[in-house]
Amino acid sequence: MKYQHPELFQRHQDNPILTAADWPYPVHSVFNPGATLLSDGTTLLLCRVEDRRGHSHLTAARSANGVDEWQIDDRPTLPACPEDFPEELWGIEDPRITYVPELKKYAVVYTAFSSSGPGVALALTEDFHTFERFGMIMPPEDKDAALFPHRIGNHWAMIHRPVGATGAHMWMSYSPDLRHWGSHKLMLAARKGSWWDANKIGLCMPPIETSEGWLVIHHGVRQTASGAIYRLGLSLFDLDTPERNLKRSDEWVFGPEKQYEQFGDVDNVVFPCGYTIAPDGDTINMYYGAADTSIALATGSVQEILKWLKTH
Repeated sequence: MKYQHPELFQRHQDNPILTAADWPYPVHSVFNPGATLLSDGTTLLLCRVEDRRGHSHLTAARSANGVDEWQIDDRPTLPACPEDFPEELWGIEDPRITYVPELKKYAVVYTAFSSSGPGVALALTEDFHTFERFGMIMPPEDKDAALFPHRIGNHWAMIHRPVGATGAHMWMSYSPDLRHWGSHKLMLAARKGSWWDANKIGLCMPPIETSEGWLVIHHGVRQTASGAIYRLGLSLFDLDTPERNLKRSDEWVFGPEKQYEQFGDVDNVVFPCGYTIAPDGDTINMYYGAADTSIALATGSVQEILKWLKTH
């Protein structure tokens, strides 16, 4: 009897749930959305939208059930603004949303595509209509970043993925004011050789706080003879010292299997930037970009993920 690998995430039967054909204005593709639950229970996706120039902006889509009947803003919700923020010259991409109770605001950490490459930018909002931009807070080349929902000690904390001479690894940095960042610490390194995450790794969705630690879903990239494959793995980090890794999955847990994940602008990519947790406190709705072309949904259980991570 063939061994069946346990499925920690189940794809929604109506995937992909959002495509360029759903947009109220002309676009090329929609993918890599940040996600959050609003106070009234509405699911909001802040989607990366690419136009026919190849430049991206962010547009909000709202749904009562997080699956269908999306209400999409009829113009870009957060467009690039290179006149005031020149680091956004070639667009803004891949938002991660964290609600910060202390500020009573949502923190949107996104990639600003500057003439020097991608860097990490931050904006705050209360309503996803008006935004306070902080500009670029991590210089190129850096991306795949998200803010923690509360301070660690006296400082804000952020995961990000700078690229340096030693590779593309996940780092933790701290700030007293969200503008000035330091105390940089390596938290998870890409592996070498034939591992599924041997080429580079990076944060997917913002970290999930659990009683056992910060649960982090990250992507790993393996280069093959026919190109790169983006898959997902799991890690757990200490609650009080979140750069301290407690567990890391040896195996990938979610990869491109369906046609809409294997074929698109960039083949063989599953790339989540956002999630929501259902009222039961356990069911996770993971929203991901499929092949850099459309948006899909998969669901799982936080407790089952933690249970699996203990033995893998």
